[in-house]
Amino acid sequence: MDGSGGNSNRSTGGLAGFFGGSGSGMSYSNADLAGVPLTGMSPLSPYLNVDPRYLIQDTDEFILPTGANKTRGRFELAFFTIGGCCITGAAFGAVNGLRLGLKETRKMSWSKPRNVQILNMVTRQGALWANTLGSLALLYSAFGVVIEKTRGAEDDINTIAAGTMTGMLYKCTGGLRGVARGGLTGLTLTTLYALYNNWEHMKGSMTQQSL
Repeated sequence: MDGSGGNSNRSTGGLAGFFGGSGSGMSYSNADLAGVPLTGMSPLSPYLNVDPRYLIQDTDEFILPTGANKTRGRFELAFFTIGGCCITGAAFGAVNGLRLGLKETRKMSWSKPRNVQILNMVTRQGALWANTLGSLALLYSAFGVVIEKTRGAEDDINTIAAGTMTGMLYKCTGGLRGVARGGLTGLTLTTLYALYNNWEHMKGSMTQQSL
């Protein structure tokens, strides 16, 4: 009887110890487990068995072809520039045409001839401004690509040079005065654009110098 009872107690204790019961004769308090390191566990959550260091990506998300740049070049941006300028010119021309159409037909009553005249003015001005800005964007992009390939570098000098040459060529029919005026306009606009792009860098440099 005693031997069978002892065997039963030992088996019960063994099963209880296997399933984490208190009958195993060995228990741990929270104070004992406090100093045990959780290897491989996340310090943010004890329920995630993931080391957060493996979640940090030190490499680029996309694999670039050999010799490719991380940023788009002027040739890739040329299509976006030309298309954006055409759309902007068309929208501005349509608004300007509506303004001019309403101004020229203000003495006319609302009728079909007045609507047709206003619509003609809108389409005419939209096409004119889209053609103008599209031509300027085409010249600017072409000069920018040529200058970039010639110099072998991409910086703000290419932007300013392309803008100046675009203004000079666009106003070349106006003589030397027109060429000078167009070049000065292109130089001013592209210089302001370059300053705008580098404003954060310039502000940081001035802050470091002041300190």
